[in-house]
Amino acid sequence: MSRFTILKIESDHADLHDLIRRLDEDLLERYPADQIYLVDFSNPKVKNMIFAVVYMDGKPVACGGLRPIDTEEMELKRFYVDSSYRRQGIAVSLLSFLEEEARKRGVVRINLETGAAQPEAIAFYTKQGYEPIERFGEYEHDENSLCYGKKLSLSL
Repeated sequence: MSRFTILKIESDHADLHDLIRRLDEDLLERYPADQIYLVDFSNPKVKNMIFAVVYMDGKPVACGGLRPIDTEEMELKRFYVDSSYRRQGIAVSLLSFLEEEARKRGVVRINLETGAAQPEAIAFYTKQGYEPIERFGEYEHDENSLCYGKKLSLSL
């Protein structure tokens, strides 16, 4: 039986912002600040994003979001599992949850951006079926960005 729960939450949720702050601290240990792509929560388009938080024994331990690119594609954003809670199936469950949310909206592809200083993320995404793609959107000219994509299978 799973000891964690995944909840869809609003963009202004305090637990989401706390987890993203921890993600940003982790990223700042790996990259210069100008190489980190943040979510501007003051942008009205953030309301179109899907966010989820994972709770384990009532404590927020992971988060992730999906940003619409167009009607058929979304971008995985701010995907993070607290280091103390990794290797327990949380990331796989959260990614599956977000992929299903995307499918419900008719999305057929999810793209994402990461960097070479996150080998564990690259290994995770490729294991989940994400393949290297051309840099897209705001990452197009950023040589430090590594982009991946996955065509979603139809729901059964």
